[in-house]
Amino acid sequence: MPTFPAITIDDVRDAQRLLAPVAVRTPLLENAVLNARAGRRVLLKAEGLQHTGSFKFRGAYNRLARIPEAQRSAGVVAWSSGNHAQGVAAAARLLGMPATIVMPADAPAIKRRNTEALGAVVVPYDRATEDREAIATALATARGAVLVPSYDDPFIMAGQGTAGLEILEQARDQGARVGQVLIPCGGGGLSSGIATAVKDGDPTIQIFPVEPAAFDDTARSLASGRREQVVPGGTSICDALMSPSPGALTFPILQALSAGGLTVTDDQVRDAVRFAFEVLKLVVEPGGAVALATVLAGTAPSSAADTIVVLSGANIDPALHAAIVTG
Repeated sequence: MPTFPAITIDDVRDAQRLLAPVAVRTPLLENAVLNARAGRRVLLKAEGLQHTGSFKFRGAYNRLARIPEAQRSAGVVAWSSGNHAQGVAAAARLLGMPATIVMPADAPAIKRRNTEALGAVVVPYDRATEDREAIATALATARGAVLVPSYDDPFIMAGQGTAGLEILEQARDQGARVGQVLIPCGGGGLSSGIATAVKDGDPTIQIFPVEPAAFDDTARSLASGRREQVVPGGTSICDALMSPSPGALTFPILQALSAGGLTVTDDQVRDAVRFAFEVLKLVVEPGGAVALATVLAGTAPSSAADTIVVLSGANIDPALHAAIVTG
């Protein structure tokens, strides 16, 4: 069993010091139309403006930068539907390391193109019939490369948690009184990292991981008290949030620090992507829009204080984006 907690606030602060020269300090945005529709003050952490278009660069760089110089020539291997892939590829390029990414064959084309443009080699697999972790592990073993999980790694989690430190600092500077933070959740790396940072700064703030309805394993796990699996056969437009189960390292943190899991339908996600484009003037991918979707749908828990919504990514195929915003 993993030792709880896998990370502490000191790990997140250490990651923030490491990332300061290279990561974007993404803005915390406010919109009057959104506030009026939500009936509360809502602040948006725009992680789509991070390097490679998602929060994933934070954890990837924090992990890769810890690899000793003598081991870097063997490179790294990761598995990802696209955002972690791009984060690892960008971090590897900055650090002068080769990178190989095991990516589903049906991943958004823009994510694959961007990953390859950053210098990584993409190895496709069939997510319905093949095991991505087994493929990546075999490749890493054969090459002597370092395996870089997408969420269940202390350095990854701590890196993602730096967004939480920024949220607290920026909210204070903007005179916000934060009552809750809503966070898109796949395997739990972002939500557990942010929870670690935010709850240390203010234990009264409630943390809510948000998932697509067909991939609600974290919500069900938090309700049952044990790690649950995704129900087979589910589909979602949120390709970035299709992890099979909460992480062994991330789940105990969410179990201790979150106030429960939330879910949204694909139609609610489409509404959020459309709202982000038409009103906020932001491109947000479906997986990055799930937390916003709960606010727009009126299903986010009530709060007398202000709500933080994390927009976790902006990597969406242009054709899909056009279909959503004109649909």
